[in-house]
Amino acid sequence: MDRQQLADFLRKRRAALQPEDVGLPRGARRRTAGLRREEVAALSGVSADYYSRIEQRRGPVPSEQVLAAIAHGLHLSLEERDRLVELAGHALPRRTQRGDHINAGMMRILDGLADAPAQVENVLGVTLRQTRLAVALLGDETSYTGPERSRVYRWFTDHRSRDRIPAEDHERHGRTLTARLAAVQAQTGQTSPAGELAAGLRSRSTEFARLWDEHPVVGPYCEPKRLNHPEVGLVELHGQTLLDPDQFQALTVFTAVPGTASHERLRLLSVVGAP
Repeated sequence: MDRQQLADFLRKRRAALQPEDVGLPRGARRRTAGLRREEVAALSGVSADYYSRIEQRRGPVPSEQVLAAIAHGLHLSLEERDRLVELAGHALPRRTQRGDHINAGMMRILDGLADAPAQVENVLGVTLRQTRLAVALLGDETSYTGPERSRVYRWFTDHRSRDRIPAEDHERHGRTLTARLAAVQAQTGQTSPAGELAAGLRSRSTEFARLWDEHPVVGPYCEPKRLNHPEVGLVELHGQTLLDPDQFQALTVFTAVPGTASHERLRLLSVVGAP
């Protein structure tokens, strides 16, 4: 690891960002050029002391997971993320269709949607980032590890993942998830991450195997959905999606028709907040 170059790289990227770039208030007494260390640490989900030690050329070698979190916090491009990984002494991650790194432009859009239920996910159904209201609406979908990170995998292997979807919608929802995964595998091949996920699900879930063998065709990327929220009740939502084909990701913003009960419940949820 090149500690000096790594520290210099982080300091310069931090200085190049303004609070407004990442959805933070500027405040009246700001003297730091760019973001403060503690702000980058908070955006990255690491302690301020840990991040400061990296910039001060002290402490242990950051793990690849920590580097990925810092890359998100600093809104680095994919190329800048690769440079960060190299400076820390790690091999460059193999770029696959899973696409875990959110590019800077997509991050800026998401930051501007702080008061809306919005999230970024990849083509395997892995949620990478959520706004506060998206967490309140859907639950924290970024806290899972292993194959459970995929919404498709959770739907067919964990009955708790179905709690917020009305029972009468389960068949249609499962078919839609299966069709999306089938479309991704068709594009990327059986040995791709999508193919591996499908193979694992076929061995775990008879329901998935049945739907898969029916060769369902994908419909709208984010069709209207109904959610049974434990605090505000039934909410009918529409999703507007921005695709990033280079990263195999999509940013989805959920809305409700103004004047409806669902719209009022969504407004109420923005006050109640995440549990």
